[in-house]
Amino acid sequence: MSFSTQTKACCSRPPVILRGGYDYNERGEYTDFNGMKTYVTGNPDATRGIFLCYDVFGLFIQAIKGADILAWGSTETPDSAGDYKVFMPDFWGDHPQDLTIFPPKTPQQRQAVMAFMTGPANPQTVLPSMEPLHAAFQKHSPGITTWSIVGFCWGVKMAALMTTAGTKYKAAAGCHPSLMDVQDAKQVTVPFCVLPSQDENPQLVDAWFHEIKAKNPDSYLETFGDQVHGWMTSRHVADFNVLHSYEEYLRGYRIMRTFLSAHM
Repeated sequence: MSFSTQTKACCSRPPVILRGGYDYNERGEYTDFNGMKTYVTGNPDATRGIFLCYDVFGLFIQAIKGADILAWGSTETPDSAGDYKVFMPDFWGDHPQDLTIFPPKTPQQRQAVMAFMTGPANPQTVLPSMEPLHAAFQKHSPGITTWSIVGFCWGVKMAALMTTAGTKYKAAAGCHPSLMDVQDAKQVTVPFCVLPSQDENPQLVDAWFHEIKAKNPDSYLETFGDQVHGWMTSRHVADFNVLHSYEEYLRGYRIMRTFLSAHM
């Protein structure tokens, strides 16, 4: 597998461990699907579902709070998108990408990062599990009549791979994408909202998005030019206490919620 499209920032910016005793009360619960722990959040009566693919660092508080915002919205940035039910599987459980070696500085650390990305996180390794997971989510919540898929970083790659011809998803969205491949983009068949950061390669983003928009003209691109790769998940600035970064975090989720609502 070639990683020539790997976002450099994904391997150079360290995750942010929330400091200062940040306390967040999760609104969802953890349920087992096909042997995989999954964070489930949202209105039990929701008729719209979201399959959420996190980034390689797993279930960070920033991503869990993001899942809750996708499901319920935010009182701080209200919108009219309504309720969703969100399913975020924990693909790697207690063994996500090792945050203690980020950014990798030694050959051994770089080798360990690559071993994870070409092993457990290889998209072609994970992909066969996603359709059975979707079926399990649907069985759990038969009232859901329409679905979308959302990805963070690595998860954007998975969202692209899951929205080809015959897909069950009506729309897709993602932020700070990694592993972008123009050949993947050519196969996407649904409207796609993508929110890159300042760290993604703009030429690659444009080429990737050009192919998506050619087939799906309702797709949407907005670059958050003063935010770092991962600002929506594991690299959010400390404790959400930097006001502008927190506002952009909330705005990103509001954009995705509103976009998905228009296509579901």
